Amino acid sequence: MAVASSSSSSLLKWLLDPKKNFLAAMHKSSVDHRLRKYGLRFDDLYDPLEDLDIKEALNRLPREIVDARNQRLKRAIDLSMKHEYLSNDLQAMQTPFRSYLQDMLALVKREREEREALGALPLYQRTLP
Repeated sequence: MAVASSSSSSLLKWLLDPKKNFLAAMHKSSVDHRLRKYGLRFDDLYDPLEDLDIKEALNRLPREIVDARNQRLKRAIDLSMKHEYLSNDLQAMQTPFRSYLQDMLALVKREREEREALGALPLYQRTLP
């Protein structure tokens, strides 16, 4: 069972690695092109209402980074409603895969898993409005 899981894990890593798999590289290029059209970063696509770890990670980030994220999202919504894209020179300046959230998100997930392992109460719980 462990051998099958490790081989499927290595296969999955190979399939998702754009450096090794041509189809993954094509998909990454396609996502890059679509994000550049609206001036978004990949981390902007994470929804804090769906995952409380993402919400906590965003709360821990500096205010300037969160404000920049919100501004990118507002600009993307505005462009989408107008059926327009950023100009080509602005698209060339965009960095869609430059991460600002992943390090903090990994830290929040490690803390949550550690608290669960120790049997402590969670820092946050989902509540329905």
